[in-house]
Amino acid sequence: MMRRGVRGPRIGVDLKGIVTGQPIPEEKRITARQLRKDMTEAERRLWELLRDGQINGHRFRRQQAIDGYIVDFCCHSLGVVIEVHGPVHDQQQEYDQARDKVLSARGLTVLRFKNQEVIEDSPV
Repeated sequence: MMRRGVRGPRIGVDLKGIVTGQPIPEEKRITARQLRKDMTEAERRLWELLRDGQINGHRFRRQQAIDGYIVDFCCHSLGVVIEVHGPVHDQQQEYDQARDKVLSARGLTVLRFKNQEVIEDSPV
């Protein structure tokens, strides 16, 4: 199924809000699983606010693979990706821009927050 103005196949979303219809290499599955186990302090704090549909019933997923990238948090019903970044992202701005372009081509809005912003501003 194609959407106007977007190249490539549309990512399907099943009833649970899980991205479907895309091949995910086994190494990406392993990496995503490990990232869920080894969340940063900022990711842990944000996850406590996002989990279990606490944002008006919208469900977020952690470390979701989308088009070869693993995003920190994704809510398909809102079309939002949330990325929490440490200092390493200061050195990979071109990579992040390319990633944002791919994600926005899928109709997703990418929100980026620095680790320190999440830690200082979260009530958790």
